[in-house]
Amino acid sequence: MGTTPRANPTGLRQFLDLEQQRDWIEGKADFADAGDRSESLEQRFKYAARFEKLLRRPQAKEVLEILGLYGPNCIPVPRKTERFYWSVSCLPSTSDKPLVRVNASWMELFTLYAQGEDVRARFIVHLSDFTTDRSATPGRVDEPFLEQSVAMPEDVSYLFPRGEDIFGINVRGSVSIRKFLADRRVLRAIRTFNLTHMNRGRNAYQASHCYSVADYMQAD
Repeated sequence: MGTTPRANPTGLRQFLDLEQQRDWIEGKADFADAGDRSESLEQRFKYAARFEKLLRRPQAKEVLEILGLYGPNCIPVPRKTERFYWSVSCLPSTSDKPLVRVNASWMELFTLYAQGEDVRARFIVHLSDFTTDRSATPGRVDEPFLEQSVAMPEDVSYLFPRGEDIFGINVRGSVSIRKFLADRRVLRAIRTFNLTHMNRGRNAYQASHCYSVADYMQAD
């Protein structure tokens, strides 16, 4: 009797099955990444001038150090998935004038902006991970938790981008951004959202990927 062939896995399921993804979200497991990155020299040179411009900005040190926390902690097997399942843009020419932006599929994941000589961040996550009852109800935002997850309560604010169960969290200042990224509940929520969109298929922003910035997002 013949057997029905199994469909080829899509998205991150090519690299981590669903159980492995759940373990990674919970911080129960780390998985071996690729030894070498699959890199396009043409793509690296394309954004070299923008990267040099970023390095001249007073916020450059903080930007690269924060990305050094975000990359290994918030993106699974980043070498295997670089560019094709996530990307980072350097000084993208959008109206909000970000310094860097991380994307997956068609979705913004994380953006850093100038805040004087410091930085501010925008995290896009699931609203249901930040409500008191785990619902996607805007009126149930767990504001006390958000305020406790940063250095000072006034450093955090939020917005409701278009889309079901989508939540934007603004964090002001590098000290508060670091504290936010160190919180276990926050990290679990970021990982969950990022996996949701990386599993949706190939990244739509491959052409704007800046390898020079991504260098700072690799675990080593």
